[in-house]
Amino acid sequence: MHALLSREMPAIQYTVWPDDLHGHRFKVQLIIQNPDPNGQILQMPAWIPGSYLIRDFSKHVETICAFTISSKSTQKISLVLEKLDNDRWRLPKKTGACEVITTVYAFDQSVRTAYLDQTRGFFNPTSLCLMVVGQSHLPCSLAIAPPTSQSNGDWKVMTTLREVKTDQNGFGFYLAENYDDLIDHPIALGQFDVIQWQSEGTLHAMVIQGLTAEQSKSLDKKQLGSDLEKICSSIIRLFEPKKPKAPFKQYLFIVNAALDGYGGLEHRNSTALLCKRDQLPFGDHSIRKPKKSYEEFLGLCSHEYFHAWLVKRIQPRVFQPYRLHERNHTSLLWLFEGFTSYYDDLQLVRSKCITPERYLELLANNWNGVLRNPGRTKQSVADSSFDAWTKYYQMDENTPNAVVSYYAKGALIALGLDLLIREHSKNRQSLDDVMRFLWNKHGRTMIGLDRNSFDQVITSTIGNQFAKTWQAFKQAYIDGTQDLPLQNWLPKVSNIEVAQKQMDFLEEIKLALGMRYSDSGGWLKITHVLDGGIAQLVGLAPNDILSSINNQRITSQRIDQILESLKDSQKITFHFFRQDQGYQATTPLALNPPPQYELKLTQ
Repeated sequence: MHALLSREMPAIQYTVWPDDLHGHRFKVQLIIQNPDPNGQILQMPAWIPGSYLIRDFSKHVETICAFTISSKSTQKISLVLEKLDNDRWRLPKKTGACEVITTVYAFDQSVRTAYLDQTRGFFNPTSLCLMVVGQSHLPCSLAIAPPTSQSNGDWKVMTTLREVKTDQNGFGFYLAENYDDLIDHPIALGQFDVIQWQSEGTLHAMVIQGLTAEQSKSLDKKQLGSDLEKICSSIIRLFEPKKPKAPFKQYLFIVNAALDGYGGLEHRNSTALLCKRDQLPFGDHSIRKPKKSYEEFLGLCSHEYFHAWLVKRIQPRVFQPYRLHERNHTSLLWLFEGFTSYYDDLQLVRSKCITPERYLELLANNWNGVLRNPGRTKQSVADSSFDAWTKYYQMDENTPNAVVSYYAKGALIALGLDLLIREHSKNRQSLDDVMRFLWNKHGRTMIGLDRNSFDQVITSTIGNQFAKTWQAFKQAYIDGTQDLPLQNWLPKVSNIEVAQKQMDFLEEIKLALGMRYSDSGGWLKITHVLDGGIAQLVGLAPNDILSSINNQRITSQRIDQILESLKDSQKITFHFFRQDQGYQATTPLALNPPPQYELKLTQ
C-alpha cells in the first residue's frame, strides 16, 4: 500500500495499516523523496516523552526492507539497509526517492507503545514511525488505512492530528508540522463510546474503548461529561482567570477501559488513558456518593489535562528539543510531575467533583504514604528527578528504602510552598499566582526552565522579601531530604486541623512490621522489607516465603487475624523459607511506627 505521490505531498510520507489483526502486526511504509545522498540514516525512538525510561521500541520491528521508487516506472529495486545499532539503519548512498517498509509487532496494553487485535488498534507514532535523521524538522504526512477484514468495517480513527483528506470514519491523510508534532498525537482505531462537551468555548471529547455493548448502554455519559467539563474549565480558568481560553483548538481523551491497569500519558492537545472498567460511572453510579474508583479516574483525567500546560508547554529546557535516542536528564520533575500531582486533586475539589472532606482524605493519604517510605531520608526530590530513568522507572525490591517519589513528595512540596506563600502575603497570593506567571513567562513563549529558573519565577511573583524563605525551603526539602512540617504550616493559613492519626493495634503493627507481601499459590511471599521495621530486624528478606507467625499458619487471607492475636505477646517468632530452606527467627515485639496524620476541617 502506497501513499499517493504528488507534488502537494510532503517530502516525508508515512502510511500505517493494520496488517495482521490476529498476529498483532502493523505495516508501515515510509517514503522519502530526498534521502541523504551520503546514506540516509533512519532511527526509531528509544523512549517516548512523558515516560522516562529507555524502552527500545525498535525491538518490536520484525522486518524492515527498502526500495527505490520512481514516478516513471512501477518497477522497484531492492536496497540493502545497514544496521548501525539497536535503533538505527542506514540506506546506501544514492539519489532519488525511496521507500522503507517495516512490520511492527504491537501487543502492549499500555499508553506508551502500540496495540493491535481484532477488537481495536492503538499506537503512538514513536512505536511505528522511523525518524528520518536530518529531516525531522520537515513537514510530514501520515496516511492511516483501515483493516481489510470485512468484520472491522465499522472501525473509526480517533486522533488530534490535522486532517487533510479523510473518509467519514477518519481513515485517510493527516499532516504534521514535523516529526516532533507527529509523535505528539496518539491514534486509536476501532469502535468508541464518545462524549463531547465545551470547556470555556473549546471543544473537548472523550472516546472510550473496551466496553461491552451492555456496559456502553449503562455508561453514565451525562455525569462523566458534566464532571469533565467542570474539571477542564477549572484548569483553564486557573491559567487564564481574566479571559479563560485553552491553548489548543480541541482536546481529546483516548481511554482504554480494561480489566486491569491504570495510567496516562500527556500530549499537547490529547492524552491516552488506561483504566479499569469499573472506574467509569455506570447506571448505578450515585452522584451524591461517587465511588472512590471513579474519583481516581477523574484525578487521572485532571492530572494529564493539567500537563497540557505544565510540561507540554511549560517545559524543562533540556526537553527543547527532545533527544529521543538517549536519556534526557532533568532535576525538575518534582515541579513538572509533583506540582501537577498537587493540582490534580485540588482542581477536583475546586470544581466540586469531590467534597472538601474527601480532598483532605486524599491529601493525608499522600502525606502518610511519603512518611512510610524510608527512601525519603536518603534521596532528595531533585536527585529523584534526575535519576528517574534508572531508579523511579526501574523499581525493585529495595526501591522504598532508596527512592523518594517526585510525584508524591513533589505534591507535598507544592502544598508547602503554597502555604508559605499564603502566610507571607497574608493570603493575598498563592501558588496559583506562580503557575500563572510560569504560564505567561515560560508557557506562552516556550522558554524552557533550567535548574535556577524557578528561583527567578518565585522572586518575580512573590517578591524579593520571600527569596530567603524560598532558598531555605529549597535547600531543606528539594535539594535536601527533610520532611515538610505540614502539621505546623497548615493551621496557620487554613481552616484545616492536623492531628496525629489514632491507629488501632492492627494498623500500628502493620506499620511497625515494615513488610509488603503478595499471595503466591496460597503462601505469603514477601516483596519488600523496609529499613527499620521488625521484618528487617528479624532478618526477613524479599522473596522469602513466610509460613507462620508464633506457630500460626499464615496466608494473605489470615494475616490480619494473626497479627491481631499478637496484642498480648512480648515476642514474635517467624518461620520462613528462603531458597526452599527453612528458618526461624524471634525478636521482641516493639511498636514504633512512622508518624501518621489525619486532617479535618475546623468549624
